[in-house]
Amino acid sequence: MKTKKTLKFVESIVIVIIAITLLAVSGCGKPATPPTTGEPIKLTFAHFPPAPTFPCVSMEDWVDKVENRTNGKVEIDTFPGGTLLTAPAMFDGVNAGVADIGCSCLSYEPGRFSLMLGMENPAIKFPNTAVASRVLWEAYNEFNPASLADFKVLYMYTAGPNHIVTIDPVRELEDLRGLELRSSGAVVPIMKALGAAPVGMPQSEVPEALAKGVVKGYVSSLETLLDFKYAETCHYATDWSPCIGCLFVVVMNKDKWDSLPADVKKVMNDLSLEQSVWTGEYMDKHTEESIKWAKEECGFEIITISSEEKAKWDELLKPIVNKYLADMAAKGLPGNEYLDRLAELCAKYSK
Repeated sequence: MKTKKTLKFVESIVIVIIAITLLAVSGCGKPATPPTTGEPIKLTFAHFPPAPTFPCVSMEDWVDKVENRTNGKVEIDTFPGGTLLTAPAMFDGVNAGVADIGCSCLSYEPGRFSLMLGMENPAIKFPNTAVASRVLWEAYNEFNPASLADFKVLYMYTAGPNHIVTIDPVRELEDLRGLELRSSGAVVPIMKALGAAPVGMPQSEVPEALAKGVVKGYVSSLETLLDFKYAETCHYATDWSPCIGCLFVVVMNKDKWDSLPADVKKVMNDLSLEQSVWTGEYMDKHTEESIKWAKEECGFEIITISSEEKAKWDELLKPIVNKYLADMAAKGLPGNEYLDRLAELCAKYSK
């Protein structure tokens, strides 16, 4: 009997010790956050610009947020600089599953995203990238274009307002006549309308083309002054902007999206507007830094042109807007409604 009592006493002590240990590990009786079980969900994210540029900064920021907010349940490998998919192959590559997620500019496939690209024509002057990026995201959700129906759209943003950046100063329309300017997408017809000579080429070829005089400048947003060191060659820009810069869209393969658990989908959905606005605000701040660097280090100058001169330039661009509207009508797309809504949203968020 004595032995049995001793054993029971020892068993009781062991049980108490185990219970105290469990309570300590779980935070004094409070339920512990369950760790992520199993292997993390691994995703790939492809982008085409070099890693230091603002689109890739946005990519890495979004990835960090997703990984942190899912408590490590999701791990995303990024592939900047076209190392997994190049810009022209991005949408089809994501659709085929080459990358789970990808980002590209809609203007790289102009016949594919016709309605959305109305935002890049000179109908509306956006004051900055933050406003334009928010407008883009909201307009997409309202119009839900069929051209993006094959993807899960995660977020969107724009480049900054485009400017004419040149080696020699451009002060009036006559200075643009026949001037070779690197241009892409919606900017090409705009430069033709102004009498310039747009030249298409990848960004990677622009520094050499500027150095050799193949082009005498370029048309783009002004963060490029620092990111690509263009201010070391081009010392002038005008204070007139014909349109907002490229429309960037981040898409996910639809089957991959459907395979994700609900909690991961919620994290990504909750990030959509937040990341669109964050990227726009980052871009505006970075552009200010770029201009400051260009002025201080390279003697860069932004040329002020008169309101009368600007009016001449704007007048020459009206046929581009009219052509867009005619093209949309021919395709049965709501071009007028889209531009009207963009103008309303721009006014709303510019206050």
